[in-house]
Amino acid sequence: MVQPATCSVQPVWQAVPSSQALAEAIATQPALLVLWGGAHCGVCQAIKPKLQAMVAQHFAQLPLHYVDWGAAPDACAQHGVFTLPVLRLYVQGKPALDYARAFSLQQVQTEVQRVLQLLA
Repeated sequence: MVQPATCSVQPVWQAVPSSQALAEAIATQPALLVLWGGAHCGVCQAIKPKLQAMVAQHFAQLPLHYVDWGAAPDACAQHGVFTLPVLRLYVQGKPALDYARAFSLQQVQTEVQRVLQLLA
């Protein structure tokens, strides 16, 4: 499973072009973090680099996926995302943590760490 770790390599957000691509990523990866956002969502654009830095520092092996509302509305609708931003941690193909609109990055870090430690 994905272990909390420190790494100098910055993880990269993988763009999700469609609902099918997202379903494939969720099904094939043991754990992943998905952020739904949009180019015109100021909060989304502000938290994206902060989440990336948090993952780089604490969960370097956790894959990051970004679903742009404008580019993949089917993925948003199929996963019940009707407000932005939404952040979900998927573990073994199922949502383990879910955050929407306003959330604390410290809360995300603490809860992601707890879930990943349970998997170790």
